[in-house]
Amino acid sequence: MVEIRVAIAGVGNGASALVQGVHYYRNAKETDIVPGLMHVKFGNYHVRDIKFVAAFEVNRLKIGKDLSEAIFTEPNCCPKFVDSMPKLDVEVLPAPALDGVGPHMKEAFKAYSEGEIEPVDVVEALRKSRADILVNYMPVGSFEATRFYAQAALEAGCAFVNCIPEFIASDREWAAKFEKAGLPVAGDDVKSQLGATILHRTIARLFVDRGVILDETYQLNIGGDTDFQNMTLEQRLKSKRISKTEAVTSIVPYDVPTRIGPSDFVPFLGNKKICYIYAKGRNFGNQPINVWVKLEVEDAPNSAGVVIDVIRATKIALDRGIAGPLISISAYAFKHPPKQVEDPIAKRWVEEFIKGKRAR
Repeated sequence: MVEIRVAIAGVGNGASALVQGVHYYRNAKETDIVPGLMHVKFGNYHVRDIKFVAAFEVNRLKIGKDLSEAIFTEPNCCPKFVDSMPKLDVEVLPAPALDGVGPHMKEAFKAYSEGEIEPVDVVEALRKSRADILVNYMPVGSFEATRFYAQAALEAGCAFVNCIPEFIASDREWAAKFEKAGLPVAGDDVKSQLGATILHRTIARLFVDRGVILDETYQLNIGGDTDFQNMTLEQRLKSKRISKTEAVTSIVPYDVPTRIGPSDFVPFLGNKKICYIYAKGRNFGNQPINVWVKLEVEDAPNSAGVVIDVIRATKIALDRGIAGPLISISAYAFKHPPKQVEDPIAKRWVEEFIKGKRAR
C-alpha cells in the first residue's frame, strides 16, 4: 500500500489546516486543478496517500484526544472547511514543553504544568508509529524545541520538515547531520500559497526586472491567533525577522532599508492575517513610484497545500535515498531555504526533481 506516514509536532492552526486538507482533497482527480497544490498526484503520491500516525502537544485540552478532534480544540481558530472529519485513530501525545511555550503564552496555550502530565519519549513514539516524516509546527521562537524534534527525527530515522523560522535545513551543521544519517530535511519557515512574503518578493522582483530602483520598503502584518499573540514578545522574533527579510531582500541586488515582520496582535481577527506592503522607488529621470498593497487571508489554510507538496517531495527523496537538505522544494516552499532563488526558477527545479531530472 502506498502511503506517507507523517508525525506532527504542534497541533495548532497550521496542523489543523493540513489535516483537514488531506481529507478535503482525498477524492480529487489527478487532472483536477486544486488551489494551493502543484499537482494532485505529486510523483507517485496522491494527497490521500498522506497518513497521520503521531502527534505531539503541550495543550492539556488536546492531549489524549484523537487528532481529528484536537485540531478543532481551543485555542485553534483555523476555519473549519471539512464538514465531518473522520476519526484518525491517532492519540495526541504529551510533549516536553522546552521553550515552545513562552512565559506569556502558558495560559493561551493551555499548557500543562510541570509534574501534571508525564511527557512521552518522542523518539520511541516516532519509532513505534513508523513515521516517515516529522513535520515541525512549533511556535515561532522555539529554538530549543525545534532542535529537540530535529534530533528526535535523526534518532528515530525520520525525515524532517521544518515549517517555522528556526534554521535547520539552512544551517550547515544540522544539514550535515541529516546528510550523515542518510535522511532528507526540508525548510526553513514555510512560505504560504499567496502570503505576505511571496507577494512582497513579487513586487520587489518587478521593481528590479523593470529597472526601477527600490529605495525602501516595509511589510507590516497583524493577526488574531496564538501565532501573533506569541510574537508580541520581540525576543522570540529574531529568526522570524531574518527569515522574512532575507526572503525579500535576496531578490534585490543592492542594499535596501527594510522593516519586515509581525506588527501587532488583534484578537478579534482570529486566524485572519492582514498585511500592508509599501515600496518606494524611482524610475527614469529619478521620478518617484510608490506602491501600497493590502493583503487579507486566512493564515493557516494559506500554507497547508504547500506543506502537502513538501511532504510528498520529501517522501520521494526518502524513496530515492536522498540525504541532507532538499534544495528545490525548500527554495520553492520556504522563506529561508539552503539556497535562495527566484520563485519561477524554484518551481522549475521542483518539476525537474519530480521527474528525476534534478538530484535534490
